[in-house]
Amino acid sequence: MGDVVSGGCLCGGIRYECSGEVGAAGYCHCEDCRRCTGSAFNVGVHVDLDKFRIVSGEPKTFTKAADSGTRLTRHFCSDCGSPLYTSSPRHPDIIYVKAGSFDDPTVVKPDGQAWTDSAVSWAEIDAGLPSTPKNSG
Repeated sequence: MGDVVSGGCLCGGIRYECSGEVGAAGYCHCEDCRRCTGSAFNVGVHVDLDKFRIVSGEPKTFTKAADSGTRLTRHFCSDCGSPLYTSSPRHPDIIYVKAGSFDDPTVVKPDGQAWTDSAVSWAEIDAGLPSTPKNSG
Protein backbone atom coordinates (compact mmCIF):
# COMPACT_ATOMS: atom_id res chain seq x y z
CA MET A 1 0.00 0.00 0.00
CA GLY A 2 2.96 2.37 0.45
CA ASP A 3 2.58 5.60 2.37
CA VAL A 4 -0.75 6.03 4.11
CA VAL A 5 -2.16 9.42 5.00
CA SER A 6 -4.94 9.37 7.59
CA GLY A 7 -7.52 11.74 8.95
CA GLY A 8 -10.97 12.07 10.37
CA CYS A 9 -13.58 14.15 12.10
CA LEU A 10 -13.38 16.11 15.35
CA CYS A 11 -15.10 13.48 17.51
CA GLY A 12 -13.13 10.57 16.00
CA GLY A 13 -16.27 8.74 14.88
CA ILE A 14 -15.19 8.78 11.23
CA ARG A 15 -11.66 7.88 10.17
CA TYR A 16 -10.23 7.59 6.66
CA GLU A 17 -7.00 6.62 4.92
CA CYS A 18 -5.45 7.65 1.62
CA SER A 19 -2.81 5.41 0.07
CA GLY A 20 0.14 7.11 -1.59
CA GLU A 21 0.63 10.83 -2.00
CA VAL A 22 -2.32 13.17 -2.05
CA GLY A 23 -2.69 15.74 -4.80
CA ALA A 24 -2.52 19.50 -4.73
CA ALA A 25 -4.91 21.58 -2.67
CA GLY A 26 -6.98 24.52 -3.78
CA TYR A 27 -8.67 27.39 -2.00
CA CYS A 28 -12.31 28.06 -2.89
CA HIS A 29 -13.93 31.35 -1.90
CA CYS A 30 -17.49 30.64 -3.12
CA GLU A 31 -20.43 31.25 -0.82
CA ASP A 32 -21.27 27.52 -0.55
CA CYS A 33 -17.72 26.70 0.58
CA ARG A 34 -17.76 29.52 3.10
CA ARG A 35 -21.06 28.28 4.52
CA CYS A 36 -20.09 24.59 4.67
CA THR A 37 -16.81 25.36 6.44
CA GLY A 38 -18.04 28.25 8.56
CA SER A 39 -14.90 30.13 7.52
CA ALA A 40 -13.59 32.53 4.87
CA PHE A 41 -12.86 29.77 2.35
CA ASN A 42 -12.54 26.03 1.85
CA VAL A 43 -9.28 24.18 1.24
CA GLY A 44 -9.86 20.96 -0.69
CA VAL A 45 -7.14 18.40 -1.39
CA HIS A 46 -7.35 16.36 -4.61
CA VAL A 47 -7.40 12.61 -3.84
CA ASP A 48 -7.98 9.78 -6.32
CA LEU A 49 -11.11 7.93 -5.20
CA ASP A 50 -9.47 4.52 -5.63
CA LYS A 51 -6.79 5.55 -3.09
CA PHE A 52 -9.30 6.66 -0.44
CA ARG A 53 -11.22 4.53 2.04
CA ILE A 54 -13.34 5.09 5.11
CA VAL A 55 -11.86 3.00 7.94
CA SER A 56 -14.54 3.63 10.58
CA GLY A 57 -17.87 5.38 10.79
CA GLU A 58 -20.24 6.43 8.04
CA PRO A 59 -20.42 10.00 6.76
CA LYS A 60 -23.74 11.68 6.18
CA THR A 61 -24.17 13.49 2.85
CA PHE A 62 -25.80 16.62 1.49
CA THR A 63 -26.07 17.29 -2.26
CA LYS A 64 -26.67 20.71 -3.82
CA ALA A 65 -26.09 22.31 -7.20
CA ALA A 66 -23.25 24.81 -7.02
CA ASP A 67 -23.29 28.21 -8.75
CA SER A 68 -21.34 26.53 -11.57
CA GLY A 69 -24.24 24.10 -12.06
CA THR A 70 -22.19 21.14 -10.89
CA ARG A 71 -23.91 18.94 -8.30
CA LEU A 72 -21.64 18.57 -5.29
CA THR A 73 -22.10 16.07 -2.50
CA ARG A 74 -20.58 17.11 0.81
CA HIS A 75 -19.67 14.28 3.19
CA PHE A 76 -19.53 15.06 6.91
CA CYS A 77 -19.85 13.56 10.40
CA SER A 78 -23.44 13.59 11.60
CA ASP A 79 -22.30 13.61 15.25
CA CYS A 80 -19.78 16.47 15.39
CA GLY A 81 -20.57 18.16 12.05
CA SER A 82 -17.00 18.09 10.72
CA PRO A 83 -16.82 18.41 6.93
CA LEU A 84 -14.66 15.61 5.49
CA TYR A 85 -14.74 15.61 1.69
CA THR A 86 -16.67 16.61 -1.42
CA SER A 87 -17.54 14.48 -4.44
CA SER A 88 -19.20 15.20 -7.78
CA PRO A 89 -20.50 13.12 -10.70
CA ARG A 90 -18.62 15.57 -12.93
CA HIS A 91 -15.35 14.04 -11.62
CA PRO A 92 -16.34 10.52 -10.48
CA ASP A 93 -12.77 9.31 -9.98
CA ILE A 94 -11.67 12.01 -7.51
CA ILE A 95 -12.76 13.59 -4.25
CA TYR A 96 -11.66 16.74 -2.47
CA VAL A 97 -10.72 16.02 1.12
CA LYS A 98 -11.03 18.93 3.55
CA ALA A 99 -7.49 20.01 4.42
CA GLY A 100 -8.25 20.48 8.12
CA SER A 101 -9.32 16.85 8.49
CA PHE A 102 -5.86 15.37 7.82
CA ASP A 103 -3.90 14.15 10.85
CA ASP A 104 -0.71 15.57 9.32
CA PRO A 105 -1.35 19.10 7.99
CA THR A 106 2.02 19.14 6.17
CA VAL A 107 0.55 16.97 3.37
CA VAL A 108 -1.53 19.96 2.23
CA LYS A 109 0.15 21.84 -0.64
CA PRO A 110 -2.10 24.56 -2.11
CA ASP A 111 -1.44 25.49 -5.73
CA GLY A 112 -4.37 27.75 -6.65
CA GLN A 113 -7.66 29.36 -5.74
CA ALA A 114 -11.11 29.73 -7.26
CA TRP A 115 -14.11 32.06 -7.00
CA THR A 116 -11.86 34.92 -5.88
CA ASP A 117 -14.60 37.41 -6.85
CA SER A 118 -16.46 36.04 -3.80
CA ALA A 119 -13.50 36.35 -1.40
CA VAL A 120 -14.27 38.19 1.83
CA SER A 121 -12.22 41.25 2.73
CA TRP A 122 -11.12 39.78 6.05
CA ALA A 123 -9.67 36.52 4.65
CA GLU A 124 -6.06 37.65 5.06
CA ILE A 125 -4.80 37.64 8.64
CA ASP A 126 -3.24 40.95 9.58
CA ALA A 127 0.28 40.21 10.84
CA GLY A 128 -0.10 43.15 13.26
CA LEU A 129 -2.97 41.58 15.22
CA PRO A 130 -2.11 40.60 18.79
CA SER A 131 -1.13 36.91 18.78
CA THR A 132 -0.47 34.14 21.30
CA PRO A 133 1.16 30.76 20.59
CA LYS A 134 -1.72 29.03 22.42
CA ASN A 135 -5.01 30.28 23.81
CA SER A 136 -4.35 31.70 27.25
CA GLY A 137 -7.75 31.26 28.67
